[in-house]
Amino acid sequence: MHYFKNNFILNQSNALAWFTIPAFEAGGLVTHGFTTRHGGVSVNNYAALNLGLHVGDKPAAVLENRRRVYGALNIASDWVVTGEQIHGSKVALVTAKSGHNILPGVDALVTNVPGIPLTSYYADCVPLFFFDPENVVVGLAHAGWRGTAQFIGLKTVQTMSRAFGSSPENILVGIGPSIGSCCYVVGEKVSNIFVDKFTYWQELIQPCGGQKWLLNLWETNRRMLVDAGIKAANITVSNLCTACHGDLFFSYRVSGGITGRMASLIMIH
Repeated sequence: MHYFKNNFILNQSNALAWFTIPAFEAGGLVTHGFTTRHGGVSVNNYAALNLGLHVGDKPAAVLENRRRVYGALNIASDWVVTGEQIHGSKVALVTAKSGHNILPGVDALVTNVPGIPLTSYYADCVPLFFFDPENVVVGLAHAGWRGTAQFIGLKTVQTMSRAFGSSPENILVGIGPSIGSCCYVVGEKVSNIFVDKFTYWQELIQPCGGQKWLLNLWETNRRMLVDAGIKAANITVSNLCTACHGDLFFSYRVSGGITGRMASLIMIH
């Protein structure tokens, strides 16, 4: 393993490669990761480590890819829980192991139960990781522009606090690889939503000509979480753009929509 841009760590096992967050590693309380496109068996637009079953790839290839990731992270596949991911802001509490592993209408997950792996899937949207080492609570949130504008990160922190007594100042956050402000061009409809929602919108969107704007979802989520009481020093931003790094990541925008998915995963030991 080695440091990559001094924020997230790139880990490798044979051909498999995934990122971890240094602050989450202390104490050995959780297993977590964000996958790349390296180390799987999928081909063509899905090459190689596609983890999404809903994107047109061969199911057998996806299941083999997931098996490899679960094996590398020492995760029990029977108990993996994910949300449906509808670009909303619903946060689900996962309180017990069950056979219902896909939760409808959910874009964020929180648990304090050891041995339940949480996961979500990405190809440009922002993965948010949450870890409260004091109360040993973890969470994931899928924050595309819609989820970000609906304050999904804030709602995840509020859920951790309400359900498990987490204090925001103790929560560690990782903002994972996703499309960066260098590449994320949006139109007037989306930019106006951010102007309406955030008083500091001028720090989040920059004009790039022709009624188009560059939107910074990393900074939007970071500022939102700082406003929620998270210490700025406890937030790790990957600074890795999925559109720029096609060698490492799938990108929905770059591919024109036909592509694989990376996954975020976290589990309490």
